[in-house]
Amino acid sequence: MRRNWRLVFIFLAILVMTGCNSNMEHRILVWNTMRPVEREYLQELLDKFGERYPEYEFRQLYYEPEELRTNFIISAIAGKGPALIHTASDNVGPLAELEVIKPLDGMFTPAFLDSFLTDPFNANTRLDGTLYQISDRVGNHLSLVYNKRFVPEPPRTMSELIAMGKDLTGQTDGTAEVDYALAWNFIEPFFAVPFIGGYGGWIFDEQNHPTLNTEPVIKASQLIYDLANTHKVIPRECDYETAHALFMDQKSAMIINGPWSWATYLKSGIDMGLARIPMVDETGLWPTPMVSPLGYMVNVNLEGEKLDVTLELLRFLTSEPVQLDFARRFNLIPSRISAQQDSVLQADEFYQAAVDQMSVGREMPVITEMRWVWDAMRPAYQGIFPGRYTPAEAAREMQELADKLISENR
Repeated sequence: MRRNWRLVFIFLAILVMTGCNSNMEHRILVWNTMRPVEREYLQELLDKFGERYPEYEFRQLYYEPEELRTNFIISAIAGKGPALIHTASDNVGPLAELEVIKPLDGMFTPAFLDSFLTDPFNANTRLDGTLYQISDRVGNHLSLVYNKRFVPEPPRTMSELIAMGKDLTGQTDGTAEVDYALAWNFIEPFFAVPFIGGYGGWIFDEQNHPTLNTEPVIKASQLIYDLANTHKVIPRECDYETAHALFMDQKSAMIINGPWSWATYLKSGIDMGLARIPMVDETGLWPTPMVSPLGYMVNVNLEGEKLDVTLELLRFLTSEPVQLDFARRFNLIPSRISAQQDSVLQADEFYQAAVDQMSVGREMPVITEMRWVWDAMRPAYQGIFPGRYTPAEAAREMQELADKLISENR
């Protein structure tokens, strides 16, 4: 498969070769998917680091996640592209298989690598035992976000959520405070996966085979369907923008969302709290949001002095002082063990709540099959809510399509 993928992209790479500036030897670019405020600070750091190497130009460039991956593949196969990319760990699988990112084993000292989190999750990302990514943050996971105006204390179980939701939406006494107790992008599989864990399941087995036609998947889908159609505490269908608008307009008391959204809610003036997604009563298990590091990967084409400078830059950008600055400014969880023990972070309510939710999450798989499983889940899972499939029928369809996509691509 690796060679087939390279053939697909090599034709696209030809298109960009003529448009690439040939005089790039002393320019070091960092492509990223960061928020605007983070990008501004990243450029400040690049300018500061650039004082060590005045003959080099250090710049950052933003892309949407899908654009970054596609454009990087095309440019790297053409022998071009940025020196570093900063992105989530799930990109390691496809980029490593296409051989466009550089294996990093032997490029860092054991002491450096040992300074990063390994329990309960590995901060630095390996695939088949090979190191490909050095992270500067961990988490990137979903949590329950609640508006304290309506929810002084967050629900700990799904039964508490349902009872609270019926009170908030006026089903108990006819007096509604909000339109919905909870809104979130539940039509997207990534936002539904935590509930599969809440029923003791997951989307892969230990051999990385999809496990979608299972009772936990069926029960998780049924729970989400029932929250909307039986208990009427969430919208009947809801995408990301709808959920975001409902929470921002205070028409929903709670939302399930990730750290990329929290600063926006705080800035809007919402008296916001973070908590774990409520426990599933039937199993006594907490939902398990996917947890992933975000960090830096190195272009496979780098060599010589430019590679040495890039690796020094990577060490600088993942150093404890830089990680702490990012964590304190932007509500992030640093990947260095010592940075996580910072007294300012330890005293921060949101930081502690985010770490608490992360502690019951599960690492996002970085294998390439993950992308095919998302594609396989989406049609049938989304068909549950308009009534095209029962949860059991959808689970069978998801499994069959996942097996088919993996077989075809492998």
